[in-house]
Amino acid sequence: MASERLSIIPQPVSIERMSGAFVLTPQTAVLTDSANTANGRYLQALFSLANNPDGLAIHLNLNEALKPWGDEGYRLEITTEAVRITAVTTTGIFYGIQTLRQLLPAGQKTGTIPCLLIEDKPRFSWRGFMLDEGRHFQGKTSVLRLLDAMALLKLNRFHWHLTEDQGWRLEIKQYPRLTAVGAQRAGTAPGMIAMVRGKHNGVPHGGFYTQDEVREVVAYAAERHITVVPEIEMPGHSTAALVAYPELGCTGGPYEMPTRFGIFKDVYCVGKDHTITFLEHVLAEVLALFPSPYIHIGGDEAPRSRWQKCPDCQKRIADNNLGDEHGLQLYLTNHMARFLRDNGRSLIGWNEILNADLEPSAVAQYWVRNRKGMIAAIENGRSAILSPNWHYYLDYSYSLTALSKTYNHEPVFSELSQSAAKNILGIEAPLWTEFVPTAKRMGYQAFPRLTAVAETAWTPAAQKELVSFRERLPAFLNQLDEIGLTYAPLTEIEPAKLKQKLGIFSMIRP
Repeated sequence: MASERLSIIPQPVSIERMSGAFVLTPQTAVLTDSANTANGRYLQALFSLANNPDGLAIHLNLNEALKPWGDEGYRLEITTEAVRITAVTTTGIFYGIQTLRQLLPAGQKTGTIPCLLIEDKPRFSWRGFMLDEGRHFQGKTSVLRLLDAMALLKLNRFHWHLTEDQGWRLEIKQYPRLTAVGAQRAGTAPGMIAMVRGKHNGVPHGGFYTQDEVREVVAYAAERHITVVPEIEMPGHSTAALVAYPELGCTGGPYEMPTRFGIFKDVYCVGKDHTITFLEHVLAEVLALFPSPYIHIGGDEAPRSRWQKCPDCQKRIADNNLGDEHGLQLYLTNHMARFLRDNGRSLIGWNEILNADLEPSAVAQYWVRNRKGMIAAIENGRSAILSPNWHYYLDYSYSLTALSKTYNHEPVFSELSQSAAKNILGIEAPLWTEFVPTAKRMGYQAFPRLTAVAETAWTPAAQKELVSFRERLPAFLNQLDEIGLTYAPLTEIEPAKLKQKLGIFSMIRP
């Protein structure tokens, strides 16, 4: 029997308890309108329902009367006779299913569900999680499990960081050396001291996704109403590409695959036309693989020392009246923003791309520094995603960013006017993997903090309450057990009870 306490994460906007219970059995039918056949199949598989037309039923139907609840809102009504999930879109129906799913204990496919009326909708349209696979390749199985957990949390953006100094993880047909050469490294520095000493563990690390595997992941995500947003770093964090194609750099190399982490001075040579062409060709294949309206280009931590001494870069600056190397990066960012715009997409970059002359369509993702500049950009109409590092970076140790610190953070800048705050698309929690070499460690770092981010992204700020969240959390962790994901024990998520000794994880980069 389901617990009398409703353990739903994220907390719904409105819950009305009623007397009685609905009894879910293998004979329960799933009845849908024509738009919800896929949701119906998903629900049948979830609870192993035989779909007996003579039994009690779960009804999935679109209803235009729910427009005030938005495209992702839903209404879940449970009586003794039926379960009815209604929404304006199939996405809303899907989220109603996720709430229904949490009303039974993890892994339980039958039982009694209390009679309720839930009306619910998200606070933000962008509710994201970012996984860096450039530093450590996790693989398709781990990604699919993460997508299952994201669906349960009603997260809808999977930001996939696929290229880095230490590894290029995406097959590009026109440039096969990107993965033949750039997806492998000789070893990995296991910690800060080893990096300073230039040492690594001597264990080769590599891996990449074929385009067929990418299509599989994208389709799997789409079935769970998650958009996969790829990130192709430029102009910095590009050593793997330079090793594969040295002519893309200012010096022409030779370059070596890094075994340590950090910021590297060799970046793409923006002064060379063939570098711009290369990046366009790569993005063209990316666009064919990812239907996402947004493509991320990074744009952070790009040293300009090579550009200062490069005749090609200096010529580009002079010929285009760019002023200096900052103008050269803006030139690249705007060029790619227009390229993506012409192909029906929008560019996202970390907040280092901000400039008064930045293309209006570009979205800025905030992580650290330049708070005033970010606020000014949002006030001036710039769309934004918020990922404040001290609260939402999941690679940070729990001693730095405890669960309560993540949960209690209000992401919307207090200085913003009410009208400007509407330019915030939402929030996203990144997990950088410099020191996250395994799927087990990945789960430990991500959970349970990602559940806190999910509740902030969905639940109205005034309705969040840490005590209630903690009470609901154990039941959700049981759901992660069912999915096959690891997580940090509840005894280790606050500084006073911390036992792990790895300290600050990824402090050198977002």
